[in-house]
Amino acid sequence: MYNNVVLFDGVCSLCNASIDFIIRHEKGDKLTFASLQSDVGKAILEKSGVEVIPDSILLYNDGKLLVESTAVLCIARFLKRPYSWLNFLSIVPMNIRDTVYRLVARNRYKWFGKRDTCRIPTPQERDKLLG
Repeated sequence: MYNNVVLFDGVCSLCNASIDFIIRHEKGDKLTFASLQSDVGKAILEKSGVEVIPDSILLYNDGKLLVESTAVLCIARFLKRPYSWLNFLSIVPMNIRDTVYRLVARNRYKWFGKRDTCRIPTPQERDKLLG
């Protein structure tokens, strides 16, 4: 089906800024992206057994759906240095990482805003953004 797909909330300003950052700093060309609201996003969630759209950037990698801080740290591995070094944060216990992640996720619209529509890909991004 798909591999190395970053799933994100298409109307979240923080999520969209994060996707812009990842695209700019990606090492190689291994990641693709889909909003959670898209047909591709919904199909991956369904295949993974997720019924409710989560408040998270997700990574569908090698048939597994990674969530919260684990997804973010795995995505960091695909970035150029020094950003790939963020993976060292995996030494922090997951419950602490995920608590911080959930705090930001719960408040992302209040702190960073929300768009009325999902992002429209630029011509350069069209091959990376899945429907």
